[in-house]
Amino acid sequence: MSGGLVALLDDVAVIARLAAASVDDIGAAAGKAGMKAIGVVVDDTAVTPRYVTGFSPDRELPIIWRIARGSLRNKVVFILPAALLLSQFLPVAITPILMLGGAYLCYEGAEKLYEAVTGHGGHAAPEAQAAKLSTTEHEEQMVSGAIRTDFILSAEIMALSLAEVADESFWSRTVILIVVAVMITALVYGVVGLIVKMDDLGLKLANGTGAGRAFGRGLVKGMPMVLSALSVIGTAAMLWVGGHILLVGLEEFGLGGPYHALHDLAVAAGHAVPAIEGVVEWLVETLGSAIVGVVVGAIIVALMHLRPGKKAAAH
Repeated sequence: MSGGLVALLDDVAVIARLAAASVDDIGAAAGKAGMKAIGVVVDDTAVTPRYVTGFSPDRELPIIWRIARGSLRNKVVFILPAALLLSQFLPVAITPILMLGGAYLCYEGAEKLYEAVTGHGGHAAPEAQAAKLSTTEHEEQMVSGAIRTDFILSAEIMALSLAEVADESFWSRTVILIVVAVMITALVYGVVGLIVKMDDLGLKLANGTGAGRAFGRGLVKGMPMVLSALSVIGTAAMLWVGGHILLVGLEEFGLGGPYHALHDLAVAAGHAVPAIEGVVEWLVETLGSAIVGVVVGAIIVALMHLRPGKKAAAH
């Protein structure tokens, strides 16, 4: 009997070692998949702060928490099952869906440019703006808008991650992508929370004593500029990510001319500046993708503003 118990314990030990190895493998694969999507993660981080700009400080973290929950729900409840099922049974449908998402990002970015150029929505008095920002309806609109935009970026993150672990078994892919979803959501919205609360930290330091006062004052003065810059970066990110999705999608459908032309131009520009070749290549490809995003987004914005209902609302 003792021999049987020892054998059983040996079997348990083997199973435990295998399970530990599997966890290590999943962790490594999740890290690799997450790194593949890091560019979109940066875009997601840049886009989100503009959705809490102007709210009272006590509402900032609750709003970010609501957006984070919506983002995780997007990834795990909607995108993950759809991505796994499509990759298993209808992989050809993934690219068109991503391209629709890319077109939506182009539209969102171009709409922001249109509003900035035309001044639409920017004529209200400060008191009216403050009253609007304090309403529950406005908060609901901003949270919903953030979650909709996040859905597209999350889909791109999950698609890039899925491509990186395509050779894994179905259940391994599932676990890895869940880990990626949780890890990236925590990273993005943790960083966003820190960014939007830095001015509050600066205010506390500024009211203190010692060397921290000067640093706190610098934070208080600098954070509005940082948030404004992030808003601009977020708009640019929507345009370049959307444009890139469309270029890659066209290439997968056999229309690779625009993508290859941009890639060749980026490589040539990088070779011209060998000291920072990689940076130059990235800048040229990003700028080219953003131009595509602006063009496509402008077309969609024009079509949307030509709608009869839209024209009537404008008058």
